[in-house]
Amino acid sequence: MKKYQYDISIEAKTENEADAKMTALTTLASKLSQKELTKLAHTIMNDPVKTALAKKYLGV
Repeated sequence: MKKYQYDISIEAKTENEADAKMTALTTLASKLSQKELTKLAHTIMNDPVKTALAKKYLGV
């Protein structure tokens, strides 16, 4: 697979929080397919019930 670089900005209260978010995002991107990531984003944006259930399951 090819690697691509992007310059992005992330909203966070601290730089440590932004670093943690970036680490989490890169982990998701490396472990999930484009289709899975797209479906995850769609669910988070459009289905608050499923999002709440997922957060409860994750303990957050």
